[in-house]
Amino acid sequence: MTPVPRSYPRRVHSGDSQIEIARMTSSDRDALVAFIATLPPHDLLFLSRDITHPKVVDAWMHSLDSGEIESLVARDGELIIGVTAIIIDRLSWSPHVGELRILMSPAGRGKGVGRVLMQECFAQALDLGLKKLVAQMTTDQRAAITVFEGMGFRAEALLAKHVADRQGRLHDLVVLSHDVQAVAARHELYGMSDACQEGGT
Repeated sequence: MTPVPRSYPRRVHSGDSQIEIARMTSSDRDALVAFIATLPPHDLLFLSRDITHPKVVDAWMHSLDSGEIESLVARDGELIIGVTAIIIDRLSWSPHVGELRILMSPAGRGKGVGRVLMQECFAQALDLGLKKLVAQMTTDQRAAITVFEGMGFRAEALLAKHVADRQGRLHDLVVLSHDVQAVAARHELYGMSDACQEGGT
C-alpha cells in the first residue's frame, strides 16, 4: 500500500466552526508564542525543553527548516488552538521512530480537534516512512492518556520522578507507543483510508 501524501491546508468541521489544519512554518512564530502563553504550566512537563523560552521556540523554527521536526497548526480563524510535532533523529539508531507531541489550548479542547490532529500525524508518519510513534506525558494527565489509548497507543514504560515542575515537585512520566503501519493496515481493512485522507470530523 502506497499512502497518498497529505496536502495542506485542510479544513475539518468542529461543532459550528471550521478548523484549518496547516503545516507550521517560521512565519507562525509569533502566533505560536501567543498559543504557548495560553497553556497551563503542567501541560508542558512532558516536553524535553521548556517551550516558554524564546530560544527554544527559535530552535523549533530552525528544526522545521532542517526537517528534524514536522509540525502542524490548527487554527480557528486567526487563532492557533492546537499544534503537533513529530521529532525525528535520522542520525540515531532509531530513525524509524518519531516522538509525537500534541498540545491543545484550553479554548480548543473538547471539540475533537486533538483526535483529528492525531489522525493527521499518523498520515504524516506514513509519509515520512516511520514505523513507530512514541508519546510521553505525566501519569496524572488522565484525559490525554485516555485519548491516546483510544487511538491505539499502549503504555510501554514508566519513568519515575522524571520531571520537576517549577515548584520542584517531581512527576512520573508514562511512555506510550503505537505501530504506525498497523494503523494504516487497520484503516485499509475497514475501508477507512479514503475517509482519513479527506480529514476527520
